[in-house]
Amino acid sequence: MATQGSKKTKDNNNQKEKWYKSWWLKNLLLAVAAAFVTVLLLFWMLKGITRHGKSLEVPDFSNMTVEQARKIARDNHIRIKITDSVYIPQLHAGQVIKQTPAAGSKVKKNRNILVTINSILPMMVNAPDVVGYSLRQAESNLTAANLRVGRLNYVPDIATNSVMGQSYKGRPLTPGTKIPAQSEIDLSLGLSADNCWTRIPNLIALPYHRVKSELTYNSLNLNKILFDATVKTYADTINSVVYRQDPEPTVGKSARMGSGVTLYLTLNKELAELNRKNVKAKDQLRDTLKMVLPKDTQEEELPDTPAEPVAEETASDDEPVL
Repeated sequence: MATQGSKKTKDNNNQKEKWYKSWWLKNLLLAVAAAFVTVLLLFWMLKGITRHGKSLEVPDFSNMTVEQARKIARDNHIRIKITDSVYIPQLHAGQVIKQTPAAGSKVKKNRNILVTINSILPMMVNAPDVVGYSLRQAESNLTAANLRVGRLNYVPDIATNSVMGQSYKGRPLTPGTKIPAQSEIDLSLGLSADNCWTRIPNLIALPYHRVKSELTYNSLNLNKILFDATVKTYADTINSVVYRQDPEPTVGKSARMGSGVTLYLTLNKELAELNRKNVKAKDQLRDTLKMVLPKDTQEEELPDTPAEPVAEETASDDEPVL
C-alpha cells in the first residue's frame, strides 16, 4: 500500500512538471515577449522618425545669397526651397528677402524652409517720354511705367516745374529705352525767378515709403537718410518712420525749389510721434506770435520749446538698409 501511495504521488508530481513545460504555455510566453519587444521597437523607430522632443532652431537667412543660405541650411540639417521671387533694385540679385518659418522658430530635422528671393534677372521696362510735362504729370507717368522720380535738377526757364529733360545714371534717356523696373529717372525742370520758392513739409512720423513722393510733391530733393540703431534689415527699413528732419518744416514758402532735405528714420514710432507733436507745438507758437507781436519783431528768435529726443544714428545712406 505504501508503495502504491508513493507511486501515485510521483505521478502527480510528474503531471505538474509537465503542466509547467507544456507547449501552449511556452508559446504564450514567447508571444507576450515578442509583442513586448515589437512595441519597444516601434516606439524606438517612431522616436527616430519624428525625433520626438528634438527640434532645431531656424537660422536667419535674410540678406544672404541663395548659395549662402543653402550652406547654412545644410549645416543645420534643414533645407532651403525657393517659392517666389520679386525685383527690388536696392537689393543684391538672389538675396533672401523673406522666409517661412521665421528665424528662431523650432522645426524638425530636414524641414523645408520656404524663401522669397530678389530676382536674379531684373524686370525690364520701356522708358516713357515725360519731356514737356509738368512735374506731377511726369511722376504719374513714371509710376505707371514702374519707374520712380530721381533727382530734381532745376535750370532757369519761364515755365517752373516743366520737364525739360530726363536722364538715367547721369546720361540722357531716350524714350523707349529698356531699363530695370523701379529705376530712378532724374528730371531737368524749369525754374522762373518769380516762382522758385516752396515750403518744407512736416515729414515727422511719415513712413519710409512715402517720404520721396512727399518731397517731390513739394519740389524738393532727398539729400540723404540716416537710420538709427533700431533699423537693421530691409524689412526694418520699410517699416521705419521719420523722427527728425533737417531743415525743419516751414509754414510758408521759404526754401528754394530743388533744395535737399536730410531725414532721420527709426522703428520707434513713439519717438516719432512725440517729435511730431513738438514740431506742431512750435508751429502753433509761431502762428500765435505772428498775431500778437509787431511785424518788426516777428523775425526774432522764438522762445525755447521742448527739445526733440534724439536716437543714435548708425547708418547713413539714402538706400534701404540691407
